[in-house]
Amino acid sequence: MSELGFTAILMTAIGLSADCFAVAVSISISERALSFHKLFRFPLSFGLFQAVMLALGWLGGRTIVGFISSYDHWVAFGLLVFIGGRMVWESFHEKEERTDRDITQWFTLLALSVATSIDALAAGLSYALLNMGIFIAAITTGLTTFFITILGHFIGKRVGALVERWADIAGGIILILIGVRILLQHLL
Repeated sequence: MSELGFTAILMTAIGLSADCFAVAVSISISERALSFHKLFRFPLSFGLFQAVMLALGWLGGRTIVGFISSYDHWVAFGLLVFIGGRMVWESFHEKEERTDRDITQWFTLLALSVATSIDALAAGLSYALLNMGIFIAAITTGLTTFFITILGHFIGKRVGALVERWADIAGGIILILIGVRILLQHLL
């Protein structure tokens, strides 16, 4: 593989992980301290889903992407608006009344992982059309997403300390805006 090829793969991986970074920042703004185990599970899931969706796009070629591309943006939009809306709703209820939200619970983690990795499916298709190998691209994308998600988490923690009172609202609104951005990119 040429140096230009790997550079293109790395830049694509960074682009694909941008949504994961934004979600990690928004979630960690309002999330209480996570144990090392839970902190590891969050970026691992994002990285794994990015790599797997990239490989599925590559394997499926035009058939899968053609089928999913007609509604993938609606799925991502719905999942992000649901989770973001729930965060905003919870911010208006007394802290004593609500239970602590755990982003590493399987449903929330799965929903966020799917919502942020749908674009990787299309990227995988482009790799197939360019006759590029998928192994290095999937590993690079998964690892890049893993580390960028951790970075987003720590940045969100810093920001969260500054805006603690409005953290749930800010985090929820950011997730909703990410969903709206994904929807608008595909509709326009």
